Amino acid sequence: ADAVTTVSPTYAAQLHDPAYAEGLESVVDAIGWKMHGVVNGIDTVTYDPASDPALPAHYTAADPAGKAVCKASLQAALGLAQEPDTPLIAMVTRLVGHKGLDLVQQAMDGIMATGCQFVVLGTGDRQYEDFFRWKAGQYPGRVSAQILYAEDLSRRVYAAVDLFLMPSRSEPCGLSQMIAMRYGAVPIVRETGGLKDTVHAYEAWNGQGNGFTFANYNAGDMCHVICEAIDLYHDNKGAYAMLQQRGMTADFSWTRSAQEYRNIYESICR
Repeated sequence: ADAVTTVSPTYAAQLHDPAYAEGLESVVDAIGWKMHGVVNGIDTVTYDPASDPALPAHYTAADPAGKAVCKASLQAALGLAQEPDTPLIAMVTRLVGHKGLDLVQQAMDGIMATGCQFVVLGTGDRQYEDFFRWKAGQYPGRVSAQILYAEDLSRRVYAAVDLFLMPSRSEPCGLSQMIAMRYGAVPIVRETGGLKDTVHAYEAWNGQGNGFTFANYNAGDMCHVICEAIDLYHDNKGAYAMLQQRGMTADFSWTRSAQEYRNIYESICR
């Protein structure tokens, strides 16, 4: 091949590491000079809170009022306490190991000690399905375990939640963090693969960033940044709103990705 591509720059770099390459690291090393990482896009027409038919109210970055309606509607539908000012955290994910669910298991009680609400939507390994069902019983009105997958419900979750958690052990690109940002949910992610390329840590000293991140695969580190995000949500509404706006107005379209692929194709056709 004249060029080799994968779905994010960080993942392209990680494929030199045996932990990610699954035995192909020597091949990746040999072709590293012609390897490129291009972040995937999302369908920004379909995923649009200004027009999504699955939502009980529509909203935009310039006029986000409808997001509060979406939150109240989801809380009512899932049996969560009707608390507009309580931060609502969600995961929409396959319930499998590499999604970082062991970290969530370790930290769940600490997360709930912050006073938040938590929604998980997805199916997968029985141990994780049972864990979230158990926590929903332990925290009635505060944890909802939707052990299923429904496209319309996933969109309602993206639109309703304040914070979106992706603590993945590995994530070549990831789409959920981009969809969440499109709907005004601030992401909390581990710095791996495409998560590192699309979510940049909030810096209080200069106001930069579009979410919250942690590097080490560690439940304590994850819980620490979740607490930081919740503190910002409560204590600095302006900064939190700015993170929301940056996510909603970022270019995650396939047009951007396609232009990067076109640049690669043009470079090998000269």
